[in-house]
Amino acid sequence: MNFQLRKHYILTTLEQQRSLTVAAVAAHLGTTPITVRRDLAELESQGLLVRTHGGAVLPSVARHPVAFARKAAVNLPQKTYICQLAARQVAEGDTIFMDCGSTTFPLCALVRHLRIRVITNSLPVLFELVGSAAQVVVAGGEVDAGRQAVHGALAAEHLRRYTFDKAFLGADGLSLSRGLSANGEPEASISQAVLAGARRAFLLCDSSKLEQDKYLQFAPLSAIHTLITDAQADPAVLARYEEAGLRVLR
Repeated sequence: MNFQLRKHYILTTLEQQRSLTVAAVAAHLGTTPITVRRDLAELESQGLLVRTHGGAVLPSVARHPVAFARKAAVNLPQKTYICQLAARQVAEGDTIFMDCGSTTFPLCALVRHLRIRVITNSLPVLFELVGSAAQVVVAGGEVDAGRQAVHGALAAEHLRRYTFDKAFLGADGLSLSRGLSANGEPEASISQAVLAGARRAFLLCDSSKLEQDKYLQFAPLSAIHTLITDAQADPAVLARYEEAGLRVLR
């Protein structure tokens, strides 16, 4: 397959999924990872994508390539799969919240055609959904350039004013004993504000974060209506979550 055909596949995949991995492209095209990396380098030089560790993202994702774009590429197949399950929970007319985590970001491509209202503190989500069928509302507050997100007391206060049909959140850790935990207070305070106004809260969490306790516990397991995770999750762990009353999709 020549470069033009590979280019077409790469750009079409990015348009649909907003990100990709070298391994997945090489397997689909029946070529070598070295060839794919060379193609990505050429396309990056044309301004058509931004390379990340192990893959690439659209330039709109990479407003801060060192932080968000690289984080978005970690466990990308699992995140894409999780968001495919999450998208099935969204219906026309919904008011939803999407947080600033890289796990929730792929959901943008899957709901942009729906007439919904999306409230977010994520700049990449804003950039991705502006001009789509979705109405976008951004929380007011201080912009954290590293996280590409709006955080702080004003943002949390702003979000407490809303009622969400569905909230799609991430977490750095989830455990039966301590519930949801985060690596820092900014993310935790935003999640707490959103959970207070969410009719249904969905935790989008890849299997590597299950039964992990991080620095700051911010919500009990009961605060979440549904856990959406990937197929690599331990069935025994998921069974214990379900016994505790948590709905699980995987």
